[in-house]
This record gives sequence, C-alpha cells and structure tokens, in this order.
Amino acid sequence: MPFSRSTSHVLPSRIGRTLASLVLALSVSAGATGFVCAQETSEVVGTMDGKPITRQDLDLTLTDLQDQLGQVPPEGRDAAALTALIDIRALAEKAEEAGLDETEDFRSRLEFMRQRALHNAYFRTEVLDKITDEDVRARYDKEIAATSPENEVRARHILLASEEEAKAVIAELDNGADFDTLAKEKSTGPSGPNGGDLGYFARGSMVPEFEEAAFALEVGKYTEEPVQTQFGWHVIKVEDKRAAQPPAFAQVEGQIRSVLVRERYFELLTELRGQADVEITDPALKAAYDQATSAQ
Repeated sequence: MPFSRSTSHVLPSRIGRTLASLVLALSVSAGATGFVCAQETSEVVGTMDGKPITRQDLDLTLTDLQDQLGQVPPEGRDAAALTALIDIRALAEKAEEAGLDETEDFRSRLEFMRQRALHNAYFRTEVLDKITDEDVRARYDKEIAATSPENEVRARHILLASEEEAKAVIAELDNGADFDTLAKEKSTGPSGPNGGDLGYFARGSMVPEFEEAAFALEVGKYTEEPVQTQFGWHVIKVEDKRAAQPPAFAQVEGQIRSVLVRERYFELLTELRGQADVEITDPALKAAYDQATSAQ
C-alpha cells in the first residue's frame, strides 16, 4: 500500500543487543544443529582408512555445515556432506601427524567447543524441551486477553494528482456518481482497478492525515473535502467499521514460542550468572559487560 506508514520499535543498546543476539544464537543453534542425530541410527554408509562412516556422521556434518550445505539441492546434500566429511577427516589425520592437536591453541579451542556443546545440551533439556504446546497456547490467550480492543475501518479511496481534480470527483459523487466506478476510472493509486478498496485497517497503518479522515467518517460517507498526504489528494469513503480481529493462533504460534524460548533462556542465564563467581579486572571491559547484561 503506497501510503502505509512504517513503524519502528525501541531497541536496546547496541552492545546489549549484540550480546543478547549472540548468546541466543548460540543456544538456538542447539535446536537446529547437533541434536538431530539422537533419533538417527548408526547405519554404516562407507569407510575411510578402515574407519566407518555412519549415517550419524553425515547428519552431524549436514547440521554443523548447514550454512554452506544448506545451499545444495536436497537430493545432493548427502553426497556433499560425505565429500566434506572425507575432506575433514583427511586434513584432521594430517594435523594429528603434525602434532597440531597437542598445541595450546588447539586444546583451548577444543575446550571451548566442549563447553558450547554442553551449553547447547543443557539449553535443550532445560528450555526447549520444557516449553509445551499448552504453554504456547496459554501465552497466546494471555496476550489476547490483555490487548485493548481496537476498531478497524474498511475504506475506499480515489487518489488524484491535484486538489482541483479531487474536488471535481467529489462534485461528481454529490451528483450521484458511483464511487467504485470513479475509482476505477480516475484513481492513480494501485487500488484503483479494485474500485479503490483498501480492505480493513487499524490505527497506525496509514499516514496520519489519511487515517484521521477515515476514522472520522461515518459508514457510507465520503470526505466532503479532499485529503492531502505526501502521495497526493485523496477522496475517501468508509464502507464499514468493526472491532479489530486478533491474529489467529496458527499465525503467531511460532513467534510466541520464540518469545517463550528467549524469556526462559535469559531467566536461566540470570539465575546461573548470579550463582557464578565472576570478577572482571579490566574496568572498561567490566563497564561494557555490565551495560550489555543489564540491557538484556
């Protein structure tokens, strides 16, 4: 809709938002990666240097490399995963022969990966697996009950380039012309071919001048004076008014589940951070950390 008003949301500080996104991404990745294999068999699909390659190995490769392999057509993903796995093993063997697995850098990285895997496992068991369908439905019902009822209007409009043209259209309407027909003939807006029909909309959906005029009209009435907006001159007719319909549960179920995941994850983090003995000796880093965690 060419004259719809865009909306913006108040966001937390950049540091807090970045940290929040990072830790949540680390946790949510557990839902998409690393756990599918629990339901898979250890079917052997091949060997490399006498060591088995299992279906589970392919699944782990697919999930761990999903950013790269997700671009491969579904029918080719197993072969792509097998190729990647063979390449990984081949280089890993050479790295061991070179003693790279004994370096301090490697051991530090390995420990971080172990901790992240445990983090993801605990996130799944304590957050993801404990959010039930009933929890999601209850949250939906709570949000709907707490939402103040709003009205919607269904309106048509005829968009014109000048005030004179708009006044001429109003004169034709005063003389009995059909609004739908005039919209199809004269409106320059994209809704013109549909008789200017904009469907139902609530407050906040349109630019202020248009919205104010539309909500002020009685059902069946049109504006007696042209309404100017940044898009031109409008003649508006209100077809109907009704109470705004809340979104169906199926439309927002995924969003609600994501909200619950985020809330419970950060509740868990807050509890565990409170139990941890953390000391940050760098003053600037401590200030940034405190700001980031408080913004969550």
